[in-house]
Amino acid sequence: MKSLSALTDPTYAPKKELSHYDRFWLQFMNDKRDLPFVYLLTFIHLTVVPVAALLLTPLLKGWIWWAVALPYFYIAQFYFKGRFGLMFHCLCHRKMFKPAYQQAIHNYITWIICPLFGHAPEGYFSHHLGMHHVENNNEADASSTMAYQRDSLRSFFAYFFNFLFLGFKQTFQYLFRKKRKKLYTRFTFGEWLFIFFCIGMCFVHLKATLVIWVIPFFFARFVMMLGNWTQHSFIDHSDPENLYTNSINCINTPYNKVCWNDGYHIIHHLRPGMHYTDMPAEFLKRADEFAANKAIVFDGIHYLHIFIYLMTKQYNKLADNLVNINDMFESRDAAIKLMKQRTKKIVAQAA
Repeated sequence: MKSLSALTDPTYAPKKELSHYDRFWLQFMNDKRDLPFVYLLTFIHLTVVPVAALLLTPLLKGWIWWAVALPYFYIAQFYFKGRFGLMFHCLCHRKMFKPAYQQAIHNYITWIICPLFGHAPEGYFSHHLGMHHVENNNEADASSTMAYQRDSLRSFFAYFFNFLFLGFKQTFQYLFRKKRKKLYTRFTFGEWLFIFFCIGMCFVHLKATLVIWVIPFFFARFVMMLGNWTQHSFIDHSDPENLYTNSINCINTPYNKVCWNDGYHIIHHLRPGMHYTDMPAEFLKRADEFAANKAIVFDGIHYLHIFIYLMTKQYNKLADNLVNINDMFESRDAAIKLMKQRTKKIVAQAA
């Protein structure tokens, strides 16, 4: 186990000098701390967007088409996917642009850019803010991990396929029951329009449609479910609504540098609207509360490491990277025992 050490994750450091490009965009923005998002979107528009358009044209044929398509897929879905997805997550929680521009730009990102990374328009916002943060992974949450054995690969695939085939229905039913008419209308329209759009585009250019939209859609669902599974793998059976004990934090990992401190998932559920650069300080401020709840915090590893260690039941490796805040665990064995308890399936209580 590790002691709580100095944090290396991103915090805000003002630029010494703003460029002309910075000053141009700051006219439209609410918070200068979001300038990195502008640069990420710029790179995407210089790389992913034009190449996707090129793949749809008759200019590329035969092996040349594949010579462009394969690097495109790698860059879009392995280099930019996580960066973009977690940036969009931040944009859903905090309005990046001033009121006069916010809705138009957010709609453009939602409807044009998101599908390039496998996100059906309106689906992420409706599910994540309309349900997940309301229910916090508890029973009513369609993506809840509680009913699964969370160190079992078989259980994970049951979870993934349940969400893949029934997630839309369950999310719609939840929003309908809660009378969130605007959300379930947008959610339904976005999902179905995306499906019909992809079907139609298959008749225009099958290969390009599969590479640009269809395969990324299934890949995104898999990645999101793997992430949510790992973030909510350790749950205190006695108090599943406790935000300190139904999620985890990952600190001091390169993942936080490219995905906007996404590792601070406990902090995110405690303070959903907090800017990502404020999360490390908030974590340190709450360190005593983390210790009092025996919250699970890992140092130096991220969600994919944790997923692999869980699926292979390597609790020893999880313990190697577990942070023992304020000596909250009396021993390594006690920490492993608690982690194993928190990955057990939670059977829903009869009403």
